[in-house]
Amino acid sequence: MGVDGSASSLDAVDVAAREARLRGVPLRIVHAFGHPSGHVPSGVPPWSPADQGLEPMVRGGLAEAEQRAHAAAPGIEIARSVVAGGALEVLEIESRSAALAVVGSRGLSGFSELLLGSTAVHLAAHGSCPLMVVRGRPEPAGPVLLAVDGSPAGEAAVEFAFAEATLRGAPLVALHVWNTWSERAYEGPGDPLNAVVANADRLREAEQHLLDQAVASCQAAYPQVAVERRLVRSRIRSTLLDASQEAQLVVVGARGRGGFTGLLLGSVSQALLHHAHCPVTVVRGKE
Repeated sequence: MGVDGSASSLDAVDVAAREARLRGVPLRIVHAFGHPSGHVPSGVPPWSPADQGLEPMVRGGLAEAEQRAHAAAPGIEIARSVVAGGALEVLEIESRSAALAVVGSRGLSGFSELLLGSTAVHLAAHGSCPLMVVRGRPEPAGPVLLAVDGSPAGEAAVEFAFAEATLRGAPLVALHVWNTWSERAYEGPGDPLNAVVANADRLREAEQHLLDQAVASCQAAYPQVAVERRLVRSRIRSTLLDASQEAQLVVVGARGRGGFTGLLLGSVSQALLHHAHCPVTVVRGKE
């Protein structure tokens, strides 16, 4: 996990420690210092411990993070590391050998009016492992909420959600939200919820089949997980955000069926990262 000394990153330490304990793996706490690659001012070394407050971070911020991790999950193995480089590049590289990356929703370098920091957005789009962004209410309870979109890339999110529900001993809500725009059955102006389309019942049946197919294989592989399949015709983002109020974690794919091919992070994923009421894990699948 990445820490920068901010309150948000320290809160994320607690979650990361518990996730490491659930998985039975070590926790690696990483702090990056220096200028991002390609943004080093002329005549300035690529990193400067004095300018970046390296010693206070090592003695203070990282030590505090380690103490919090031990308190949240006693007995776990912890390694801490200070790496020269920009946070985006360093954490992206670290994600290549991690089971899960965990960050806070906004770090020290963020503007106060922003809901989500650039590090979280970058890792969600470019990281090599699932990314958990810690946000929302403290110590949330409830089921694991899976946003089902039926895309091939979303299969990895389904599997992650089932595995996470198993680790947490929590039920799983597999929520698929659809409307006429999501199925491209209605291309005219107006409200996708009130549009009149031919064979609406058949369209609903197709969406139910999509939901059933998306969770069937994992439900067979994880029979101990209690699963609620929830099909809702509504606006996708607002419905998922409302459902996150009662969840302990939201799991979503990086990009669903409705996204543009060139985008690495879809609008639904971004909305959840910015506005969900609980932590969000973005899982990138094979495109």
